[in-house]
Amino acid sequence: MPSPISMAMIGCGGMARHHLRQILKQQDTTQITCVAEPSPEAYAVFAALYTEAGLTPPPNEPNLEKLLARYQPQTAFIITPHAYHYEQTRLCLEAGLDVLLEKPMVMNAQEALDLMGVRDRTGKLLVVAFPGSLSPYLRAAVDKLRSGTVGAVLSISATIWQNWGQQTLNTWRQEPAIAGGGFFFDTGAHMLNTVVELAGEPFVEVAAWLDDQGRPVETMGVVIGRLASGALVTLHGCGEAIPSCASDIKVFTEQAILRTGMWGEFLELQRAGEPQLAPVSAPPSLGVWEQFLLVRAGQLPNPAPPEVGLRMARLYDAIVASAARHGAVVALSTA
Repeated sequence: MPSPISMAMIGCGGMARHHLRQILKQQDTTQITCVAEPSPEAYAVFAALYTEAGLTPPPNEPNLEKLLARYQPQTAFIITPHAYHYEQTRLCLEAGLDVLLEKPMVMNAQEALDLMGVRDRTGKLLVVAFPGSLSPYLRAAVDKLRSGTVGAVLSISATIWQNWGQQTLNTWRQEPAIAGGGFFFDTGAHMLNTVVELAGEPFVEVAAWLDDQGRPVETMGVVIGRLASGALVTLHGCGEAIPSCASDIKVFTEQAILRTGMWGEFLELQRAGEPQLAPVSAPPSLGVWEQFLLVRAGQLPNPAPPEVGLRMARLYDAIVASAARHGAVVALSTA
C-alpha cells in the first residue's frame, strides 16, 4: 500500500478545522506533517482535535518559507484570509507542491491570471476548493445538462441566506482590504461558482444591487444576469438572515427542473410528467480533500482549476461595477 501523502495545512482557523474533521478520516491516504498558523490560540484549538482523536498534532511553523524548506511536504491545503491566497499559493507551487486552495481563489482577476501563469510555469497541480465543482452530485447535474437529455437551459434561480453580517462582525471577513468583498464574495462565492458550473457558459450581462446594511462590506444583494445563449439568471443573497446558512438553486430546462445547493450537497430532478422533484444518487464523498487526491492521482479530470477562480472573479467584479452604478447593465467579455 502506498505511503500517505504529506500535506502542509496553511491556516488553522474555523474552516481549516472543518476540513480537518474529514481529513482525519483519511489517515491511510494523507498525513498532515506540518501547519502554518500565526495565532497560538487558533493552533491550540486545531491541535486539540488531534488530541481528541488520540493522535499527535503536527508541528506549527508560522513562517511559510521556513516550513517549505524544513518539512518539504508534497502538497498544501491553503485555508487563510483571502488577501494571502495569491502569495502563499505562488510560494507553494514554486516549491514544487501540488495545492488545494480555499475559495475564493484570489482577490481579483489579475491575481487569478498570474496564478494560472505560475501553474503553467511550474507544471504543478492547482485545484480551487469549491465544494460545488468538486461535488459528485454537481458533476451528475452537469452531465445531465451537457448531454442534452433534459433539453436546453432556460433559466436559473439561486438564493443563499445566512446570519453572516452578525456572525462575521469584528473579524477579517468584514475588512475589505483582507476579505476582498462581503457576503457575495465569501459565502456567496459558492453560489456564483455553482451557478456558472451549472450554466456551462459565460455571463454576458449583469445588473446588480448590493446593500451593506451599515457594515464595511456588502451583506445583501440581488443580481439579474443573461448568459451567452440568452438564458436568464437571478442571484439573491441575504447575509442578514436569522441564524442559518443554506441555499436553494434551481435550473429550469426545456424538459426538466434540477435542484441543488451551493455546495452541491444534493441533487433532485423532476422531468416532464413527473409529479415532483426526486433525489438523484451520486458516489459518496469525504469532501474537497478526497476529491483533490483523486485529481492528483489522475482518476478525475480537474473540475476546479484556477480558471474557475478567474471566472468567479470576473463575475463578482461585474456585479460590483453594476451596483456602483445603481444597477446599470454591465457587459462581460466572453473571451
